Amino acid sequence: MVDAIIKVDGLWFAYKEDEYVLQNIDIQFDDKPTAIVGQNGAGKTTFVKVLKGLLKPSKGDVWIAGTNTKETTVAQLSKIIGLVFQNPSDQMFKSKVIDEVMFGPLNIWKDKKDKNFAYEQSIKALKIVELDNRLEEHPYDLTLSERKLLCLASIIAMDPKIIILDEPTIAQDRFSTRKLAEIIKELIKDGKVILTITHDMDFVAENFERTVIFYQGRVLDDGPTEKVLSNEENVVTAHLELPNLVKLAKALDFKTTPLTIDDFVEGFSTYKKAEG
Repeated sequence: MVDAIIKVDGLWFAYKEDEYVLQNIDIQFDDKPTAIVGQNGAGKTTFVKVLKGLLKPSKGDVWIAGTNTKETTVAQLSKIIGLVFQNPSDQMFKSKVIDEVMFGPLNIWKDKKDKNFAYEQSIKALKIVELDNRLEEHPYDLTLSERKLLCLASIIAMDPKIIILDEPTIAQDRFSTRKLAEIIKELIKDGKVILTITHDMDFVAENFERTVIFYQGRVLDDGPTEKVLSNEENVVTAHLELPNLVKLAKALDFKTTPLTIDDFVEGFSTYKKAEG
């Protein structure tokens, strides 16, 4: 069992006094790729902004790799944890792709603040997202899908241990979503801790070992994805939809909760034997 890299203890957060968006959250994250799901307004984005240090807890504590977020800066935390915003426009401000990605390494790694280091980090990150042939282009000349990948590359280039993605599949076609899934798998192999906020329950089922359901500022359910998605009552309470494979399996009265096509085929074979 890998030790928790993120520890949240008694977290409460309010934008306005006594109007709490997050309420009494106790949770830990290790190296398991984890999806954080819930309806709009459930507190997901606020939660990850607290993890990133962009917001400070109203009550309670958050430790990132042993550092209390109350006792450090966002810049210092950026060496450990990176957040890719839902809207690329909230993150991009340079006029060239390469400059956009180099900005992070140049500014957070003060002891290595030279262009050669930043350039090497940036090229490596851009190769991962397959944008290394677009270095001199303006970011806004890229497609929306490519701009999202550019923002991800900007975070990868800073080499944080933890990468958080906020709704990465919104406005993406199936090809782009598959490409993103492959990138996530490569980052996990490289030792990165991946947390993702998403409404895309098919994406959750296919790519994440653990799922956390947020509801009205609290954690409604948390555990292995198969177990969480097997509890339809909690999924419905949180105003989420089951993944398509899970819905089909339930319609066919499977005894299992398939998360992938291979799981479904195996479950269907068992189902046919039982029927036959």
